[in-house]
Amino acid sequence: MRAIEITQYGGPEVLRPCERPDPAPGAGEVLIRVRASGVNRPDVLQRKGHYPVPPGASDIPGLEVAGEIVAGDAAAMAEAGFKLGDRVCALVQGGGYAQLCVAPVGQCLPVPAGWTDVEAAGLPETFFTVWSNVFDRGRLQPDETLLVQGGTSGIGVTAIQLAKAFGATVIATAGSDEKCSACLKLGADHAINYRTQDFSAETRRLTAERGADVILDMVAGPYVPRELECLADDGRLVIIALQGGARAEVDLASLMRRRLTITGSTLRPRPVAFKQAIARALRERVWPLLEARRVQPVIFRTFKPEEAAQAHALMESNQHIGKLLLVW
Repeated sequence: MRAIEITQYGGPEVLRPCERPDPAPGAGEVLIRVRASGVNRPDVLQRKGHYPVPPGASDIPGLEVAGEIVAGDAAAMAEAGFKLGDRVCALVQGGGYAQLCVAPVGQCLPVPAGWTDVEAAGLPETFFTVWSNVFDRGRLQPDETLLVQGGTSGIGVTAIQLAKAFGATVIATAGSDEKCSACLKLGADHAINYRTQDFSAETRRLTAERGADVILDMVAGPYVPRELECLADDGRLVIIALQGGARAEVDLASLMRRRLTITGSTLRPRPVAFKQAIARALRERVWPLLEARRVQPVIFRTFKPEEAAQAHALMESNQHIGKLLLVW
């Protein structure tokens, strides 16, 4: 099969087309003929040597795919309601930048009715992540306020749409007026240009000094104390990336007095059973919204597989709004 490999740690140019043996599915797995692969920031981190591949996972980058089931564990497929030829999208531990990819059956979801494979390829990584962190760990409730840092990222556009669909008020941050406008078009109630405005002060102002109930943070570092300042009492700060650094100074007295929660997670190393539970929740709660087009894909650009380096360069430039995809 054709694939894109990381020849050594470094810049986008280290991504090169290659030929690899076709993978074979094991117990509880299916083999997917990939039509499209999502490009995500963890892929960039892996390329730079900052995101270790879990034991047993493919060294080929790529955490989400969509395509057709061409082989697999028949009993596991039957139990999950899948059969050969079904179109699915899947969250994987690696191996997504390839023509063929193995995925646990429990991490597969049907391509939503009326969606293309290219649209569906941009679903798993962001939807699994947002559901697990905003709704499970962050416990966002209807009528609460969610602050999304980086509202035009793949995670951001998903968080905005899902939070609105479930009845929350959404404040999003972005790095330009154009991106702020994009957040508002996606359904955010308010958008803050973090380059020209103090997001903490603006969040307090927009909530009449009450603060946000949940903050989804991909920056961490110096953002953390500012985020705690604009959390509501009993608020939850959920950290899913460390673009600003892994260290922060926290006023623990304020945290205790206001009953604040700081939590976070990484999804890739979690066991299949954990991800399968997320998949079940998504199929029950979110897939009907997708099929009704109440939540829409936001695809900024597609690339040929051999253009993977260009896709990574664009992602690192932060000039995109939504998802970047490789189409096979």
